[in-house]
Amino acid sequence: MQSASDIFGQVFRAIWANKLRSFLTMFGIAWGVGSMLLLISVGEGFRSGQRRSLATLGNDLIMMWGGTIPAVPNQHTGMRPYNLTLSDAQAIRTEASDVRAATAFINREDIKQQSLYESAGGQAIGAEPNYSSVRFLPIKEGRFLNDSDMADRRRVVVLGEKSAKLLFPGRPALGETVLLNGARFVVIGIADKTGRGNNENENQKIYIPLSTMLEMFPVKGENIPADAVTSIQYQPRVRGDNVAAKQQVHEIIARRHGFDANSADAFNEWDTIKTEEMVGKIWTAMDVFLGGVGIVTLALGAVGIINIMLVSVTERTSEIGLRKALGATKRNIMTQFFIEGLLITGVSGLIGIAGAASFMYVLHSLVGNNMQGFDPPHMAPWSAALALGALSLSGIIAGLYPAGKAAELDPVEALRRE
Repeated sequence: MQSASDIFGQVFRAIWANKLRSFLTMFGIAWGVGSMLLLISVGEGFRSGQRRSLATLGNDLIMMWGGTIPAVPNQHTGMRPYNLTLSDAQAIRTEASDVRAATAFINREDIKQQSLYESAGGQAIGAEPNYSSVRFLPIKEGRFLNDSDMADRRRVVVLGEKSAKLLFPGRPALGETVLLNGARFVVIGIADKTGRGNNENENQKIYIPLSTMLEMFPVKGENIPADAVTSIQYQPRVRGDNVAAKQQVHEIIARRHGFDANSADAFNEWDTIKTEEMVGKIWTAMDVFLGGVGIVTLALGAVGIINIMLVSVTERTSEIGLRKALGATKRNIMTQFFIEGLLITGVSGLIGIAGAASFMYVLHSLVGNNMQGFDPPHMAPWSAALALGALSLSGIIAGLYPAGKAAELDPVEALRRE
């Protein structure tokens, strides 16, 4: 009976005797495995990057702005504009049972910002105290706006991370004064940096109480309500109930502004939950497609291994006959060829996985986390498991069939072929 060392010795000698053929076969499988993992990892990078970008706006967020109402249903002539109001937001909070939280704000880009040292541009947001919980706005220093600021219409301001650097370069900003169109505001907080890369829009915003904004810098225009706001943004009570939450909000807004809630064109909104689900479905379909391509590639590699193993059986017919004549059993012959096919498949597959992982590591080191909407490729555990499972199946198939052919050779007939 052959020992394991004898069997593996014969396997390695057989592979070494056909170095070029073995190398090309192994290279094909390694390339297929590595390509599959890289393509899937790029897709996962886009998926997680888009999810992260949406999370910087806020979790489970639905945004709504003022819209236009058709004078005649389903017609686009004689459109009447309407503005959302602070009282609309209050109605949503009290009447919409499927809404967890809602916040209203005014967004102005024409308010001049001036400190003792520098001036800066950027958006000025008149926000409610719950803005920082509905939207993603971490505070680095100080605090955000509170109910007292809102009730007393205080002239206080929270600076974005970039705004603080522009207005107070190299100096502490907390407690200092900022002029907004000439009016003095005290800095009570500084937001932490959000987002990645060169997108500094969120970091260059400043925040003042919505009541102060309505008093000093209201929304401009004709026939604008006194409490008009730029946007109302809300979260469904349960993430999966975004459709129910939107329906309730539509009914409230339509009733308060005198139009049909079923008029879809009258609503100007963005459902980030729906967007994230759509992006997820797209990349899931891509992952399935790329995974299928990878499995087909591995299957073709397995066919290649079967082919070279059958050629190897033909070339070594006399050797097999001699070994069987000297007492080698069918099991000995079958084990040797099976291990040979499995070893070629397994080693080449592991090389492909290691190569893909190394390339991802290098790419992560070069790119980092600075690309907006895209995370560096990273190996998804399920893709590695899929590759290993497909490799194992390919190796078994590629080893068993030629091994069975070799084991069935008649020793006398095999010796005659020499």
